[in-house]
Amino acid sequence: MFTKRSAFFLCLFWHDLMSAVLEIDLDAIADNWRDLATRHGGPTAGVIKADGYGLGALKVAPKLWAAGCRHFFVAHLSEAVAVRGVIPDSMLAVLNGILPGEESAFAAYGIVPVVGSLAELALWRAYAALSKCVLPVIVHVDTGMARLGLSPAELTRLRGDEAAFDGLDVLYVMTHLVSADRAGDPMNGFQVVRFNDACRQFPRVPRSFANSSGLFLGPVFGSDLARPGAASYGVNPVPGQANPMRPVVRLSAPILQVREIEAGETVGYEGAWTAARRSRIATLGVGYADGYLRALSNKAIAYFNGEPVPLVGRVSMDLTTFDVTDVPAGVGDWLELINGLHGVDELALAAGTNGYEILTSLGRRYQRRYSGVL
Repeated sequence: MFTKRSAFFLCLFWHDLMSAVLEIDLDAIADNWRDLATRHGGPTAGVIKADGYGLGALKVAPKLWAAGCRHFFVAHLSEAVAVRGVIPDSMLAVLNGILPGEESAFAAYGIVPVVGSLAELALWRAYAALSKCVLPVIVHVDTGMARLGLSPAELTRLRGDEAAFDGLDVLYVMTHLVSADRAGDPMNGFQVVRFNDACRQFPRVPRSFANSSGLFLGPVFGSDLARPGAASYGVNPVPGQANPMRPVVRLSAPILQVREIEAGETVGYEGAWTAARRSRIATLGVGYADGYLRALSNKAIAYFNGEPVPLVGRVSMDLTTFDVTDVPAGVGDWLELINGLHGVDELALAAGTNGYEILTSLGRRYQRRYSGVL
């Protein structure tokens, strides 16, 4: 008898059969991190903010821990609490700092706030005094980003405050590079000078400087703790050059329908693409709700058996169309939207963005298949 229960499982089976698949190679992430750590030649953190750059922090973090990573950074306290249990015996720090009311959670979970203002510093120092214990902290100084971090004026005020760090163990002084992906940008050298000046106020405190691209700028950007993020996930840290990192993700989707149209007919919203010849149009169940950005309309390509096929028309919320006139693709065949030939950086270039946005936008409707899971 065909029951509601059997209908439910049939729907799940059909969904899995016809849903796009996002493959995530955890071994590649670990290898990339090891390569970056070797390049740095010293302690190297794992940056797992934004749910591990969209790829699943609860899968990524223990993989990095098993590879030898003992320093981790996230953006928000909630992210740190979520992963604390899978990365024991490691430093776990929150880049966005600490807010009033969060002190007890930071202390209870052994999480380190990265303080970037005098107000945050006073808040954490007061909690240390209240709890009668020494608490860890990382001091963030602003050397040009103008977002978070102690300003030059705040650093000057600190010079006269002998009690500023009472009850606190300053683990690192850090800053964030503005233009590390542009090796010739004078801002990089300017930040070296400003960071060195700031660190003179903390003569015995270790430093944390280079991000992913910063590791490729030369030894002057070395420090006691590097913080590569996107490069671990396969994003090219040296734009314009061959990517030294292993690719991490592969995105594929089955063709739902193939439609033949005549020359002069249009495809999709606003008729944004017009066929110049009789064409075969393949529709995939992937759209901007899945992080396949609308900016890719009429610009991206996919691959069928290694052959490129162009995206035609607008990317819509749930569907995208490709011109498969020149390949023998049919319903049920798969197109690769991200692969070794056309990775996140190439897709980002087509969309006018960066690989970071591509990765962190990848949606939750994909079947996620992990390799290298511990």
